[in-house]
Amino acid sequence: MNKLALFISILFYLFIIGCNNNEKKSSVTKDSITGTLNIFHAGSMSVPVKEICDSFNAIHKDVQILTEACGSKQCARNISDLKKDCDVFVSADYKVIEDMLIPNFATWCIPFAGNEMTIVYNPKSKHCNEINKDNWYEILLKKDVIFARSDPNSDPCGVRAVMTIKLAEKFYNKPGLASKMIAKNKNYMRPKETDLLALLESNSIDYIFLYKSVAEQHKLNYLILPNEINLKDPAMSDYYKTVSVELNGKKLGEKVTETGAPMVYGLTIPTEVKNKKAANEFAYYFLTKGNKIIEANGQPSVIPAFTKYYDQIPELFKKFVKKAN
Repeated sequence: MNKLALFISILFYLFIIGCNNNEKKSSVTKDSITGTLNIFHAGSMSVPVKEICDSFNAIHKDVQILTEACGSKQCARNISDLKKDCDVFVSADYKVIEDMLIPNFATWCIPFAGNEMTIVYNPKSKHCNEINKDNWYEILLKKDVIFARSDPNSDPCGVRAVMTIKLAEKFYNKPGLASKMIAKNKNYMRPKETDLLALLESNSIDYIFLYKSVAEQHKLNYLILPNEINLKDPAMSDYYKTVSVELNGKKLGEKVTETGAPMVYGLTIPTEVKNKKAANEFAYYFLTKGNKIIEANGQPSVIPAFTKYYDQIPELFKKFVKKAN
């Protein structure tokens, strides 16, 4: 019996060691992480980012996480122009990272999720009982209707709203539609798309051009648009490219042109990262367990995604991407 008890004790000891080893394997760093972790993120990522941060903090209790939500372009300017401390940047458009931060303020970007444009409304929105995928633009152009979108120069959602409007002109064969819609209700434009939710809730506006994920997270009514205009479908990339938007460039007075493309979000760790150990740990967690949280919040994963920055991506994160030809 003594031998049996000893054997059982040894097995139990080995089991405990195995569990501890598995816990270590689930962590990027061997040592515990501490300090402050500054995360900049797109407004549309507010709900999943909070859930991911809470889940991460339950494991890494000694890390103080500070989050800042802005339009993705403003987030990028906060890094490049205002020199704000940022350890991880989550953008609603991976191109914002490529165009505004690489190579001077970041060296790589990992695309991680998709989304799609919808028309969001509430039960008191005018003509909401009539609106559908064939007449939505007619409803929005009515004199008694107010619709809103975010600022294209601050927020990718604003850019995508304009792209959707221009694609609608082509898809429905309505010459002049885009110019009419873009000119209407400009005074209701806001820096980021989530700023518009309070206006909708107070019935100050009737409709918003908004991501499907945000609509679902806030339990809002929304209209699904055809794939030809919702910027959801990677198979329609060539069609989306037929429209473009002129935007402010990096320098005062400079203009750049952005062409239509499927919606793809991106993540990076800036070059001047202050807490690299915590940033690596969080980014890895974000792209693994966090990715499941993001999918549960209405955004399909695109991991592993093609990237032209494959060689610059740290080995730790290479499994999340594929090298572009």
